[in-house]
Amino acid sequence: MSATCLVTGSAGFIGARLSQSLLDDGWSVVGIDAFTDSYDAREKYARALRLQRNDGYRQVTGDLVDLPLEVHLEGVSTIFHLAGRAGVRDSFELTSKYVHDNVDATARLLQSARQCGSVRRLVYASSSSVYGDAPLPLRETGHPGPISPYGKSKLDAEELCLAASQPGAMEAVALRYFTVYGPGQRPDMAFRRFIEAAFAGNPIQLYGDGSQTRDFTYVDDIVEATRRASTAPADGLAINVGGGSRITLSGVIDLLGEVIGGRLVVEHTATARGDVKHTWADLTRARSLLGFHPRVGLREGLSAEAEWLRGRATTVGQSA
Repeated sequence: MSATCLVTGSAGFIGARLSQSLLDDGWSVVGIDAFTDSYDAREKYARALRLQRNDGYRQVTGDLVDLPLEVHLEGVSTIFHLAGRAGVRDSFELTSKYVHDNVDATARLLQSARQCGSVRRLVYASSSSVYGDAPLPLRETGHPGPISPYGKSKLDAEELCLAASQPGAMEAVALRYFTVYGPGQRPDMAFRRFIEAAFAGNPIQLYGDGSQTRDFTYVDDIVEATRRASTAPADGLAINVGGGSRITLSGVIDLLGEVIGGRLVVEHTATARGDVKHTWADLTRARSLLGFHPRVGLREGLSAEAEWLRGRATTVGQSA
């Protein structure tokens, strides 16, 4: 009999990829998604429909705060909690939504998981945004200092999960994801905006002067680390998951020009509120506890995302 897990945010960019990976390996997956307005919900519905083609998948639609979660957690041994409202910039204007979707939803899920009794492991998708502008490389042992309501909401939810961890009962691990990209990436994220602009022959809009650096992580590496965390000899801990190196955004655009073929035109705009200057993950804990080593380099990953978007543009054009 296959193990049963719950994936929250199952129709999201990472959640759908994780759900399909689990299904391919024989898991039964209960997927929960609220299909919120954080970006075009049609992309989420399309991913959910693809998942429902699998016999082992069951879709539940609704808000974690309101759903009768005890019913859907029956027989579930592992929770992958990826649901939440992402994005730094919107969080300044929509703070209450971020608290509801990230903090309140997590508190409700934890309450139900403790009551259900079958859950043995919870893996929470946290964020590098909890660090703020901390010294590099960013280490889990450092003191978090988020500089946006989004980062604060992720840290608050992370702390709830780790505080709920009970060895031998429901153990919890929080993974601090560093900027995830690849096929299926959200439309508000930088790489997707850059590539779509380049394909359309439009200038790339870049916040700041391009000297800021990021540690980018390919989505399949994130999925691997998330799955490893479900059986790792760790509980009550936060663990970084990153690509293992950093690059300036100007360097990314140069590399993207090589991948796509052609010089890209860039228009600089003011630095966005809440954006940190640099990120770079210390992966010592991920290597030792998860056995995790990122496999996909930035050039390879950008090429994969560009090919996905090229195919998507063709499909949309044919449909039109």
